[in-house]
Amino acid sequence: MREFAAGMAMLGRGFGFWRRRGGLMALGLIPAALVGIVLLGAVVALALHLPVLAEAITPFADGWPGLWVTVIRIAAGTAMLGAALVIVAVSFTALTLVVGEPFYDRIWRGVERDSGGDVPDAAYSFWRGVGDALSLVARGVAVAIAAGLVGLVPLVGGLLGTVLGVTLTGWLLADELTSRALSARGIPSHERRMLLRRHRARALGFGVATQLCFLVPLGAVATMPAAVAGSTLLARSVLEAPGAVGAAGRVGGVAEPGDS
Repeated sequence: MREFAAGMAMLGRGFGFWRRRGGLMALGLIPAALVGIVLLGAVVALALHLPVLAEAITPFADGWPGLWVTVIRIAAGTAMLGAALVIVAVSFTALTLVVGEPFYDRIWRGVERDSGGDVPDAAYSFWRGVGDALSLVARGVAVAIAAGLVGLVPLVGGLLGTVLGVTLTGWLLADELTSRALSARGIPSHERRMLLRRHRARALGFGVATQLCFLVPLGAVATMPAAVAGSTLLARSVLEAPGAVGAAGRVGGVAEPGDS
């Protein structure tokens, strides 16, 4: 639990950068707001049509007693809404990072400078960012399907599906948000995920805290700049941990002289 709490604290420290770099952090609200408006409209449309959709996907229950029809359709509606929120969370993060790349690049570099040491500068191209975003959305859809299927279990499915969705989405968010700071040190994706798996509880603490903030109305927009700042601190923390030596001879995630 201590590591999980430490991960949550990383997001809190990210919010702390509003005091130190308020103008820079405010820039990160612009792409988040634009993407958030579009996705909010999609969620509202889904919520308005949820009863009809729940009925449409449970035609087998038409002849059931009234109580059980209500139970199964509430479960179906809850599962669909939970799955939609998972997809929205990962889509919001993926789209916002791509649209706001120039803004978020400045934020994480500012955090690196404030934290001490040289700012890493390994290339992270626009198209690589697009590829990472598509990968995040694809994995988010898989999580949404899993959470949705669990959510169909009567009575307890809604709770279990929500917990599963928040946990797995938190992991995806931690992976994606730390990718800039880690990739800038020349660390490939498989090594990035190995680093996070060594500190799974810390990464989950950060990711789950971020996901829960995203679920608050307008929380995603307000949280995104802090999530970028906090994920940079998370990346630095896992690199500075004992044993964080990459396969290519990197110490603390920074390539040593002579590394390619």
